Amino acid sequence: MALQHTFGELRSQLAKRIIGQEKLVDRLLTALLADGHLLVEGAPGLAKTTAIKALADHLEGDFHRIQFTPDLLPSDVTGSEIYRAETGQFEFQHGPIFHNLVLADEINRAPAKVQSALLEAMGERQVSVGMRTFPLDRLFMVMATQNPIEQEGTYPLPEAQLDRFLMHVVIDYPSADAEKAILHLARNDYRRGQVAAEVRLTADQVFQARNEVSDIYMSEPV
Repeated sequence: MALQHTFGELRSQLAKRIIGQEKLVDRLLTALLADGHLLVEGAPGLAKTTAIKALADHLEGDFHRIQFTPDLLPSDVTGSEIYRAETGQFEFQHGPIFHNLVLADEINRAPAKVQSALLEAMGERQVSVGMRTFPLDRLFMVMATQNPIEQEGTYPLPEAQLDRFLMHVVIDYPSADAEKAILHLARNDYRRGQVAAEVRLTADQVFQARNEVSDIYMSEPV
């Protein structure tokens, strides 16, 4: 019951920062509890990045944002081997994928070879470079955003990449009342600064909550 209350408080805190996108808040928490990855699609300015950063603020873990661009290389995501002249050996330099929470921002603005750099990490929680394989942290979640495919300069995600996501959430513009509340929130943040997160979950709390979710009884017909 304590964890249920904690996650309820987390949902309330996120709803205060992500106004008018209740579905997105619920899907974020569902993906976290189900140990899955989330793909969020919507036009620019709909708080996609804000939502993911807000969740990161409430978790005790490493957070990194990868801005996907047409000139991005796979090694910019996974890391690469660097030659050290002083030792005469190659040393692996970890890329931004080696964090607990990874925001793949505008993932469909990079070509397929860069998108495929995420396949092994998202599917098997490891990264293979050359002859070596590097495991990722147990708490690992990719939250990707993409602009609508009809926008200029976007590449459609291949089926193999889409399969790595637990959910594909499409969001639309909030209501007029929600937009007014967003304006007030932005004004207060500008004047007073963003309020520090009141609820911060540890990795152990997340793992314990996942175990409790997996213990929920499900009847055979379902």
